[in-house]
Amino acid sequence: MQLADTTIGRSSTSGIETAVYTGSNVADACETARSIAVHGEFTLMIALFDRAFDAGELTRCLRREIEVPTQVCASTAGGVGPFGYVDGCIVFVFFSTAEFEVLASVVPAISSGGLEHGATIAGDLYKRFENNVVHRRMGEAESGKIFALTLIDGLSNHEEVVVAAIQRGLPNLPLVGGSAGDGLAFENTYVCVDGRAYTDAAVVCLIWTRVPFAVFKSDHYRPTDVRLVVTGCDPEKRLVTELNGVDAATEYASVLGLDPQSLTPFSFAAHPLAVRVGGEHYCRSIRRMEPEGLSFFCAIEEGVVLTIAEASDMIDSMRDELDRIAGELGGIDLALGFDCILRRIEAEERQLSRRVAKVFDDHNVFGFTTYGEQFSSMHLNQTLTGIAFGARAEGAPATGDHPRVGAMA
Repeated sequence: MQLADTTIGRSSTSGIETAVYTGSNVADACETARSIAVHGEFTLMIALFDRAFDAGELTRCLRREIEVPTQVCASTAGGVGPFGYVDGCIVFVFFSTAEFEVLASVVPAISSGGLEHGATIAGDLYKRFENNVVHRRMGEAESGKIFALTLIDGLSNHEEVVVAAIQRGLPNLPLVGGSAGDGLAFENTYVCVDGRAYTDAAVVCLIWTRVPFAVFKSDHYRPTDVRLVVTGCDPEKRLVTELNGVDAATEYASVLGLDPQSLTPFSFAAHPLAVRVGGEHYCRSIRRMEPEGLSFFCAIEEGVVLTIAEASDMIDSMRDELDRIAGELGGIDLALGFDCILRRIEAEERQLSRRVAKVFDDHNVFGFTTYGEQFSSMHLNQTLTGIAFGARAEGAPATGDHPRVGAMA
Protein backbone atom coordinates (compact mmCIF):
# COMPACT_ATOMS: atom_id res chain seq x y z
CA MET A 1 0.00 0.00 0.00
CA GLN A 2 1.09 3.58 -0.65
CA LEU A 3 -0.08 6.48 1.51
CA ALA A 4 -1.16 9.60 -0.34
CA ASP A 5 0.74 11.99 1.91
CA THR A 6 2.71 12.20 5.12
CA THR A 7 0.42 10.93 7.87
CA ILE A 8 0.81 12.08 11.46
CA GLY A 9 -0.25 9.55 14.06
CA ARG A 10 -3.12 9.76 16.43
CA SER A 11 -3.23 11.70 19.66
CA SER A 12 -1.74 9.86 22.60
CA THR A 13 -2.65 9.81 26.27
CA SER A 14 0.26 7.53 27.21
CA GLY A 15 3.04 9.92 26.23
CA ILE A 16 3.76 8.29 22.85
CA GLU A 17 3.50 10.10 19.52
CA THR A 18 3.77 8.70 16.01
CA ALA A 19 4.38 9.99 12.51
CA VAL A 20 4.67 8.29 9.12
CA TYR A 21 6.72 9.92 6.38
CA THR A 22 5.98 8.60 2.88
CA GLY A 23 8.33 10.57 0.64
CA SER A 24 11.89 9.82 -0.43
CA ASN A 25 13.86 12.88 0.76
CA VAL A 26 15.96 12.59 3.91
CA ALA A 27 15.67 16.31 4.74
CA ASP A 28 11.88 16.16 4.44
CA ALA A 29 11.79 13.04 6.60
CA CYS A 30 13.79 14.83 9.28
CA GLU A 31 11.40 17.77 9.09
CA THR A 32 8.47 15.37 9.64
CA ALA A 33 10.20 14.09 12.75
CA ARG A 34 11.00 17.62 13.91
CA SER A 35 7.34 18.63 13.55
CA ILE A 36 6.53 16.10 16.27
CA ALA A 37 9.57 16.71 18.45
CA VAL A 38 8.96 20.46 18.80
CA HIS A 39 5.55 19.86 20.41
CA GLY A 40 6.90 18.18 23.51
CA GLU A 41 9.88 16.81 25.39
CA PHE A 42 10.87 13.30 24.34
CA THR A 43 13.46 10.88 25.68
CA LEU A 44 13.43 8.34 22.83
CA MET A 45 12.76 8.41 19.10
CA ILE A 46 12.47 5.22 17.06
CA ALA A 47 12.71 5.52 13.25
CA LEU A 48 11.83 2.46 11.15
CA PHE A 49 12.86 3.18 7.58
CA ASP A 50 12.43 1.76 4.08
CA ARG A 51 15.44 0.24 2.32
CA ALA A 52 15.42 3.09 -0.21
CA PHE A 53 16.87 5.46 2.40
CA ASP A 54 20.61 5.65 3.01
CA ALA A 55 20.97 4.49 6.61
CA GLY A 56 24.02 6.60 7.41
CA GLU A 57 22.66 9.79 5.88
CA LEU A 58 19.27 9.41 7.58
CA THR A 59 20.56 8.67 11.06
CA ARG A 60 23.11 11.52 10.90
CA CYS A 61 20.40 13.96 9.80
CA LEU A 62 18.08 12.88 12.60
CA ARG A 63 20.88 13.21 15.16
CA ARG A 64 21.70 16.71 13.90
CA GLU A 65 18.15 18.04 13.52
CA ILE A 66 16.09 16.34 16.24
CA GLU A 67 16.59 17.24 19.89
CA VAL A 68 15.79 13.83 21.34
CA PRO A 69 18.63 12.36 23.42
CA THR A 70 18.24 8.68 22.47
CA GLN A 71 17.57 7.80 18.83
CA VAL A 72 17.40 4.24 17.50
CA CYS A 73 16.59 3.21 13.93
CA ALA A 74 16.26 0.08 11.82
CA SER A 75 15.80 -0.71 8.14
CA THR A 76 12.60 -2.60 7.37
CA ALA A 77 10.76 -4.84 4.97
CA GLY A 78 7.90 -2.32 5.12
CA GLY A 79 6.01 -0.17 7.57
CA VAL A 80 3.07 -1.20 9.77
CA GLY A 81 0.32 1.09 11.01
CA PRO A 82 -3.43 1.63 11.27
CA PHE A 83 -3.31 1.82 7.45
CA GLY A 84 -1.99 -1.77 7.34
CA TYR A 85 1.19 -2.55 5.42
CA VAL A 86 2.94 0.24 3.56
CA ASP A 87 6.12 0.53 1.46
CA GLY A 88 8.44 3.50 0.96
CA CYS A 89 7.96 5.03 4.39
CA ILE A 90 9.55 5.86 7.72
CA VAL A 91 7.54 5.11 10.85
CA PHE A 92 8.52 7.42 13.72
CA VAL A 93 7.61 6.67 17.33
CA PHE A 94 8.41 9.19 20.12
CA PHE A 95 8.36 8.47 23.86
CA SER A 96 7.84 11.44 26.18
CA THR A 97 10.17 12.42 28.99
CA ALA A 98 7.17 12.78 31.29
CA GLU A 99 6.28 9.08 31.07
CA PHE A 100 9.44 7.27 29.97
CA GLU A 101 13.18 7.06 30.58
CA VAL A 102 15.57 5.09 28.38
CA LEU A 103 19.19 4.03 27.97
CA ALA A 104 20.47 2.24 24.86
CA SER A 105 23.60 0.35 23.84
CA VAL A 106 24.85 -1.24 20.65
CA VAL A 107 26.07 -4.86 20.61
CA PRO A 108 28.69 -5.03 17.82
CA ALA A 109 30.08 -7.97 15.84
CA ILE A 110 27.26 -10.32 16.81
CA SER A 111 28.22 -12.94 14.24
CA SER A 112 31.58 -13.50 15.93
CA GLY A 113 31.01 -12.55 19.56
CA GLY A 114 27.28 -12.18 20.11
CA LEU A 115 27.11 -14.47 23.13
CA GLU A 116 29.91 -12.77 25.04
CA HIS A 117 29.19 -9.22 23.85
CA GLY A 118 25.44 -9.46 24.33
CA ALA A 119 25.47 -10.63 27.93
CA THR A 120 28.24 -8.26 29.01
CA ILE A 121 26.82 -5.17 27.30
CA ALA A 122 23.26 -5.90 28.49
CA GLY A 123 24.54 -6.41 32.05
CA ASP A 124 26.54 -3.18 31.99
CA LEU A 125 23.56 -1.33 30.53
CA TYR A 126 21.33 -2.55 33.34
CA LYS A 127 23.83 -1.41 35.98
CA ARG A 128 23.93 2.06 34.42
CA PHE A 129 20.14 2.02 34.23
CA GLU A 130 19.85 1.19 37.91
CA ASN A 131 22.28 3.95 38.88
CA ASN A 132 20.87 6.64 36.57
CA VAL A 133 17.16 5.86 36.46
CA VAL A 134 15.79 3.27 38.86
CA HIS A 135 17.09 4.64 42.16
CA ARG A 136 16.13 8.19 41.23
CA ARG A 137 12.58 7.12 40.33
CA MET A 138 12.00 5.04 43.46
CA GLY A 139 10.79 8.05 45.40
CA GLU A 140 7.89 8.76 43.06
CA ALA A 141 4.39 8.19 44.32
CA GLU A 142 3.71 5.65 41.59
CA SER A 143 6.60 3.33 40.79
CA GLY A 144 7.14 2.23 37.21
CA LYS A 145 8.29 -0.91 35.45
CA ILE A 146 11.08 -1.71 32.99
CA PHE A 147 11.11 -3.58 29.69
CA ALA A 148 13.79 -4.31 27.08
CA LEU A 149 13.47 -3.51 23.37
CA THR A 150 15.77 -5.04 20.74
CA LEU A 151 16.50 -4.21 17.09
CA ILE A 152 18.85 -6.73 15.43
CA ASP A 153 20.55 -6.99 12.03
CA GLY A 154 18.23 -9.36 10.17
CA LEU A 155 20.99 -10.73 7.93
CA SER A 156 23.47 -11.48 10.72
CA ASN A 157 22.24 -15.08 11.07
CA HIS A 158 22.90 -14.79 14.81
CA GLU A 159 19.70 -13.37 16.29
CA GLU A 160 19.14 -16.46 18.47
CA VAL A 161 22.55 -16.15 20.09
CA VAL A 162 22.42 -12.42 20.73
CA VAL A 163 18.84 -12.24 22.05
CA ALA A 164 19.53 -15.14 24.43
CA ALA A 165 22.71 -13.39 25.57
CA ILE A 166 20.93 -10.07 26.07
CA GLN A 167 18.22 -11.74 28.13
CA ARG A 168 20.90 -13.53 30.17
CA GLY A 169 22.57 -10.20 31.00
CA LEU A 170 19.31 -8.71 32.30
CA PRO A 171 17.12 -9.59 35.27
CA ASN A 172 13.81 -11.19 34.44
CA LEU A 173 12.54 -8.30 32.30
CA PRO A 174 9.94 -8.46 29.51
CA LEU A 175 11.81 -8.34 26.18
CA VAL A 176 10.43 -7.78 22.70
CA GLY A 177 11.79 -6.65 19.34
CA GLY A 178 12.35 -7.28 15.66
CA SER A 179 15.04 -8.05 13.08
CA ALA A 180 15.86 -5.30 10.60
CA GLY A 181 14.72 -5.95 7.03
CA ASP A 182 15.54 -5.04 3.45
CA GLY A 183 12.27 -5.50 1.56
CA LEU A 184 12.65 -8.81 -0.28
CA ALA A 185 16.19 -8.01 -1.44
CA PHE A 186 18.07 -9.72 1.44
CA GLU A 187 21.16 -7.62 0.69
CA ASN A 188 21.73 -5.00 3.42
CA THR A 189 20.06 -4.48 6.78
CA TYR A 190 20.94 -1.82 9.34
CA VAL A 191 20.38 -0.90 12.96
CA CYS A 192 21.32 2.57 14.15
CA VAL A 193 21.81 4.38 17.43
CA ASP A 194 22.51 8.06 18.08
CA GLY A 195 23.72 9.03 14.63
CA ARG A 196 25.63 5.88 13.63
CA ALA A 197 24.48 3.03 11.38
CA TYR A 198 25.68 -0.53 12.00
CA THR A 199 25.59 -3.91 10.32
CA ASP A 200 26.26 -7.19 12.15
CA ALA A 201 24.97 -5.53 15.30
CA ALA A 202 22.05 -5.25 17.69
CA VAL A 203 20.61 -2.34 19.64
CA VAL A 204 19.17 -2.96 23.08
CA CYS A 205 17.11 -0.35 24.94
CA LEU A 206 16.02 -0.45 28.56
CA ILE A 207 12.87 1.59 29.07
CA TRP A 208 11.27 2.65 32.35
CA THR A 209 7.66 3.84 32.40
CA ARG A 210 4.69 4.41 34.67
CA VAL A 211 2.37 3.65 31.75
CA PRO A 212 0.83 0.18 32.05
CA PHE A 213 2.11 -2.18 29.35
CA ALA A 214 2.06 -5.80 28.24
CA VAL A 215 4.17 -7.72 25.72
CA PHE A 216 2.40 -10.06 23.32
CA LYS A 217 2.89 -12.53 20.48
CA SER A 218 0.48 -13.99 17.96
CA ASP A 219 0.84 -16.76 15.40
CA HIS A 220 -1.67 -18.85 13.51
CA TYR A 221 0.07 -22.11 12.62
CA ARG A 222 -0.38 -25.56 14.11
CA PRO A 223 1.85 -28.63 13.60
CA THR A 224 0.76 -31.53 11.41
CA ASP A 225 2.01 -35.13 11.48
CA VAL A 226 4.30 -34.60 8.46
CA ARG A 227 7.93 -34.56 9.59
CA LEU A 228 11.18 -33.74 7.82
CA VAL A 229 14.61 -34.46 9.28
CA VAL A 230 17.50 -32.12 8.43
CA THR A 231 20.14 -34.49 7.04
CA GLY A 232 22.39 -31.89 5.42
CA CYS A 233 22.96 -28.23 6.25
CA ASP A 234 25.39 -25.34 6.66
CA PRO A 235 24.46 -23.87 10.07
CA GLU A 236 26.50 -20.68 9.57
CA LYS A 237 24.54 -19.84 6.44
CA ARG A 238 21.25 -21.21 7.80
CA LEU A 239 21.18 -23.28 4.61
CA VAL A 240 19.52 -26.72 4.49
CA THR A 241 20.77 -28.86 1.62
CA GLU A 242 18.99 -32.15 2.45
CA LEU A 243 15.74 -33.19 4.10
CA ASN A 244 15.14 -36.90 4.76
CA GLY A 245 18.30 -37.64 2.79
CA VAL A 246 16.91 -35.97 -0.35
CA ASP A 247 17.57 -32.57 -1.96
CA ALA A 248 15.89 -30.12 0.42
CA ALA A 249 13.71 -28.24 -2.08
CA THR A 250 12.66 -31.47 -3.79
CA GLU A 251 11.63 -33.16 -0.54
CA TYR A 252 9.86 -30.08 0.84
CA ALA A 253 7.87 -29.68 -2.38
CA SER A 254 7.15 -33.42 -2.60
CA VAL A 255 5.46 -33.72 0.80
CA LEU A 256 3.28 -30.74 -0.13
CA GLY A 257 2.42 -32.04 -3.61
CA LEU A 258 4.18 -29.09 -5.26
CA ASP A 259 6.62 -28.71 -8.13
CA PRO A 260 10.09 -27.76 -6.74
CA GLN A 261 10.58 -25.36 -9.63
CA SER A 262 7.39 -23.47 -8.75
CA LEU A 263 8.28 -22.68 -5.13
CA THR A 264 7.77 -18.99 -4.33
CA PRO A 265 7.87 -16.80 -1.20
CA PHE A 266 4.13 -17.50 -0.83
CA SER A 267 4.83 -21.25 -0.83
CA PHE A 268 7.10 -20.75 2.17
CA ALA A 269 4.65 -18.37 3.86
CA ALA A 270 1.72 -20.74 3.39
CA HIS A 271 3.61 -23.90 4.42
CA PRO A 272 6.11 -23.09 7.17
CA LEU A 273 8.17 -25.60 9.08
CA ALA A 274 8.08 -25.80 12.87
CA VAL A 275 10.34 -27.22 15.56
CA ARG A 276 9.32 -28.40 19.01
CA VAL A 277 11.04 -26.55 21.87
CA GLY A 278 10.07 -27.06 25.50
CA GLY A 279 6.70 -28.57 24.64
CA GLU A 280 5.74 -25.83 22.18
CA HIS A 281 6.16 -25.58 18.42
CA TYR A 282 7.89 -22.54 16.86
CA CYS A 283 8.15 -21.72 13.17
CA ARG A 284 11.50 -22.18 11.44
CA SER A 285 10.59 -20.33 8.29
CA ILE A 286 12.23 -20.65 4.88
CA ARG A 287 13.70 -17.39 3.57
CA ARG A 288 14.15 -18.41 -0.06
CA MET A 289 15.37 -21.13 -2.40
CA GLU A 290 19.09 -21.02 -3.17
CA PRO A 291 21.00 -23.02 -5.80
CA GLU A 292 22.39 -25.20 -2.96
CA GLY A 293 19.16 -25.63 -0.99
CA LEU A 294 16.72 -23.76 1.25
CA SER A 295 17.91 -20.81 3.37
CA PHE A 296 16.09 -20.11 6.64
CA PHE A 297 15.25 -17.05 8.75
CA CYS A 298 16.16 -18.96 11.94
CA ALA A 299 19.03 -21.10 13.16
CA ILE A 300 19.00 -24.64 11.82
CA GLU A 301 21.19 -27.68 12.47
CA GLU A 302 21.63 -31.21 11.14
CA GLY A 303 19.44 -33.73 12.93
CA VAL A 304 16.67 -31.27 13.75
CA VAL A 305 13.19 -32.68 13.22
CA LEU A 306 10.94 -30.22 11.42
CA THR A 307 7.17 -30.46 11.15
CA ILE A 308 5.02 -29.10 8.35
CA ALA A 309 2.64 -26.55 9.89
CA GLU A 310 -0.84 -25.66 8.70
CA ALA A 311 -2.58 -22.32 8.97
CA SER A 312 -5.52 -21.35 11.10
CA ASP A 313 -7.16 -17.91 10.70
CA MET A 314 -4.54 -15.13 10.86
CA ILE A 315 -7.08 -12.38 11.51
CA ASP A 316 -8.93 -14.19 14.29
CA SER A 317 -5.73 -15.19 16.11
CA MET A 318 -4.31 -11.66 15.90
CA ARG A 319 -7.54 -10.00 17.00
CA ASP A 320 -8.03 -12.48 19.86
CA GLU A 321 -4.55 -11.76 21.24
CA LEU A 322 -4.87 -7.98 20.96
CA ASP A 323 -8.36 -8.08 22.45
CA ARG A 324 -6.96 -10.11 25.36
CA ILE A 325 -4.21 -7.54 25.91
CA ALA A 326 -6.73 -4.69 25.65
CA GLY A 327 -8.81 -6.37 28.36
CA GLU A 328 -5.74 -6.75 30.55
CA LEU A 329 -4.74 -3.07 30.15
CA GLY A 330 -8.20 -1.56 30.10
CA GLY A 331 -7.72 -0.61 26.43
CA ILE A 332 -4.71 -0.17 24.14
CA ASP A 333 -3.54 3.41 23.66
CA LEU A 334 -0.79 2.33 21.25
CA ALA A 335 0.99 -0.90 20.36
CA LEU A 336 4.50 -1.13 18.92
CA GLY A 337 4.43 -4.17 16.64
CA PHE A 338 6.98 -6.40 14.87
CA ASP A 339 5.34 -8.42 12.11
CA CYS A 340 7.12 -11.10 10.05
CA ILE A 341 7.59 -10.52 6.31
CA LEU A 342 6.04 -13.94 5.60
CA ARG A 343 2.83 -12.91 7.36
CA ARG A 344 2.62 -9.92 5.03
CA ILE A 345 3.23 -12.13 1.99
CA GLU A 346 0.48 -14.48 3.13
CA ALA A 347 -1.94 -11.64 3.87
CA GLU A 348 -1.40 -10.09 0.45
CA GLU A 349 -1.68 -13.39 -1.42
CA ARG A 350 -4.85 -14.35 0.46
CA GLN A 351 -6.29 -10.82 0.02
CA LEU A 352 -6.39 -10.25 3.77
CA SER A 353 -4.56 -6.92 3.81
CA ARG A 354 -7.65 -4.80 4.46
CA ARG A 355 -8.70 -7.04 7.34
CA VAL A 356 -5.18 -6.85 8.80
CA ALA A 357 -5.36 -3.05 8.52
CA LYS A 358 -8.67 -3.06 10.38
CA VAL A 359 -7.13 -4.97 13.30
CA PHE A 360 -4.14 -2.61 13.38
CA ASP A 361 -6.49 0.37 13.18
CA ASP A 362 -8.71 -0.89 16.00
CA HIS A 363 -5.71 -1.37 18.31
CA ASN A 364 -3.53 1.53 17.09
CA VAL A 365 -0.59 -0.65 16.04
CA PHE A 366 2.54 0.99 14.60
CA GLY A 367 5.79 -0.78 13.75
CA PHE A 368 7.49 -2.61 10.92
CA THR A 369 7.67 -5.76 8.83
CA THR A 370 10.63 -7.84 10.03
CA TYR A 371 13.02 -10.62 9.10
CA GLY A 372 12.36 -12.15 12.53
CA GLU A 373 10.80 -11.34 15.87
CA GLN A 374 12.09 -11.44 19.43
CA PHE A 375 10.03 -12.42 22.45
CA SER A 376 11.62 -13.09 25.85
CA SER A 377 14.82 -15.04 25.06
CA MET A 378 13.45 -16.45 21.77
CA HIS A 379 14.00 -15.46 18.15
CA LEU A 380 10.83 -16.31 16.20
CA ASN A 381 9.42 -16.41 12.68
CA GLN A 382 5.96 -15.91 11.19
CA THR A 383 4.85 -14.18 14.36
CA LEU A 384 3.51 -10.79 15.38
CA THR A 385 5.25 -9.69 18.56
CA GLY A 386 4.96 -6.35 20.28
CA ILE A 387 4.35 -4.25 23.34
CA ALA A 388 1.02 -2.58 24.03
CA PHE A 389 0.58 0.49 26.22
CA GLY A 390 -2.54 1.37 28.17
CA ALA A 391 -3.75 4.76 29.28
CA ARG A 392 -1.21 7.12 30.86
CA ALA A 393 -0.73 7.24 34.61
CA GLU A 394 -3.39 9.35 36.32
CA GLY A 395 -2.37 12.97 36.62
CA ALA A 396 0.47 12.80 34.09
CA PRO A 397 0.42 15.36 31.28
CA ALA A 398 -0.47 14.35 27.75
CA THR A 399 2.15 15.04 25.09
CA GLY A 400 -0.10 16.95 22.76
CA ASP A 401 -2.85 16.56 20.20
CA HIS A 402 -1.51 16.14 16.69
CA PRO A 403 -4.14 15.66 13.98
CA ARG A 404 -3.60 13.34 11.09
CA VAL A 405 -2.42 14.93 7.90
CA GLY A 406 -3.16 13.48 4.48
CA ALA A 407 -5.51 10.84 3.18
CA MET A 408 -4.88 7.11 3.38
CA ALA A 409 -5.00 5.23 0.10
